[in-house]
Amino acid sequence: MLKPLLFSALLGLALQPAFGQNSRPNVIFIYADDLGYGDLSCYGATKIKTPNVDRLAAEGLRLTNGHSTSATCTPSRYSLMTGEYAWRKKGTGVLPGDAQLIVPTDKTTLPGVFKKAGYVTGAVGKWHLGLGDPGTKINWNKSIPKGPNDVGFDYAYYFPATSDRVPTVFIENRDVVGLDPNDPIEVDYQKPIGSEPTGKDHPELLKLPASPDHGHNNTIVNGIGRIGYMTGGKQARWTDEEIAHVFVDKAEAFLEQHKQKPFFLYFSLNDIHVPRMPSTEFKGKSGLGLRGDVILQLDWTVGRIMDKLKSLGIDKNTLILFSSDNGPVLDDGYADHAVAAAQAAGHKQLGPLRGGKYSAFEGGTRVPFLVRWPGVVKAGSVSDALVCQIDFLSSFAHFFKQPVPDADAPDSQNQWDALLGKSVKGRSVLVQQGGSLSVVKGNWKYVEPREGPKVLKLTDIESGYDGQAQLYDLSKDIGEQTNVAAQHPDLVKELAGLLDKIRKDGRSR
Repeated sequence: MLKPLLFSALLGLALQPAFGQNSRPNVIFIYADDLGYGDLSCYGATKIKTPNVDRLAAEGLRLTNGHSTSATCTPSRYSLMTGEYAWRKKGTGVLPGDAQLIVPTDKTTLPGVFKKAGYVTGAVGKWHLGLGDPGTKINWNKSIPKGPNDVGFDYAYYFPATSDRVPTVFIENRDVVGLDPNDPIEVDYQKPIGSEPTGKDHPELLKLPASPDHGHNNTIVNGIGRIGYMTGGKQARWTDEEIAHVFVDKAEAFLEQHKQKPFFLYFSLNDIHVPRMPSTEFKGKSGLGLRGDVILQLDWTVGRIMDKLKSLGIDKNTLILFSSDNGPVLDDGYADHAVAAAQAAGHKQLGPLRGGKYSAFEGGTRVPFLVRWPGVVKAGSVSDALVCQIDFLSSFAHFFKQPVPDADAPDSQNQWDALLGKSVKGRSVLVQQGGSLSVVKGNWKYVEPREGPKVLKLTDIESGYDGQAQLYDLSKDIGEQTNVAAQHPDLVKELAGLLDKIRKDGRSR
């Protein structure tokens, strides 16, 4: 006969909810910026080591065919938040720093799914989805009326756009952090304002020279020319070297505060976007120049989060997703010698892929994609299932047993099993947005014709533009070297028709 204390203990265990797919894990999505398929050692990089990100792969699932929707940042983030292909909505291209909010406040969003499920939701890091009401100029000196808090986030600490665009300030929920009311901020993307020096007129003041013709030669902040003009707010301006530390500190504080509740944290890193200006502890450590140094900083950030989860005792029931908003770019506006450093070291940021950021080729959207959930996702597993960040919304809605209204998330699909490595099937069809639109069905990728330069002049990246249709068999030619459209005219016609149908139907789920 069981002793009373032992019986009580066993009964208590029996009454606890079964750990696994029916439990309610904490969820963290770590979103890198401009990270290439070949930039991590767990994806084959040999010239740089990323041990903390590698831990995610070793303790979880590494997806080899995981995608953002787009080869640039704002559209990928829009699709992630809304479950809608960004090319369906006008105004979802790369936004200036004073753009209005483009995420709808009256439809289902990714953080809204978690909020509806009873989660505490937080956003820390880069935003770049606009702020404020449509048609209204943002007043940075007052509480901002529309932003992350209005699309499902309980808490938000972020900067408005990218670190190479003004205003270079942090915002907490609705207010600029550290703003002196006697030094009001003004921002303009059309014309110079104030009397502060610009990179164009005073290149001698720059500690990081701008590449020609990229537009990074407007107002100088922290010795770096930015896109756009800014005056005021001097006390509130951040320095580039502190960004990673500030964001990870805020992320850790969010975890600490909400460790007793289920939470969703959207942790959107600044690394490895330009201007690449890591904190001093990482400068010169990678052997790959400043771009390599910020990859090390990114890896350190991931380690900080994993260590924090363990110290709080919640790492076993926290699902971590890790990916990038688009593929890599080396020269993207600053003369930081990224191209020369990569070539000298033999680092291949694309791995076996072709293209990169801005491109219709696979290097534009096929990105690192890791999933770690101890006890649910098999450690050290690898899958080539076709998955996309746009499917997070419907997949988590399915997990929480939430119906998604027909008018919402028109392109998001439930791919829960594929994301956890329980199924190797994944998506059957995916539309990719680079310079041209592409559609992938099975192993076949069709790139619709579009006239334009074969190589983008400013970034030296292959665009994927071609006046003729392109067709690639990705099962044999992941590097998209051989266009086989001429050999398969019926397949070209089929896929062109499929893309046209998806475009016209206004939905693909």
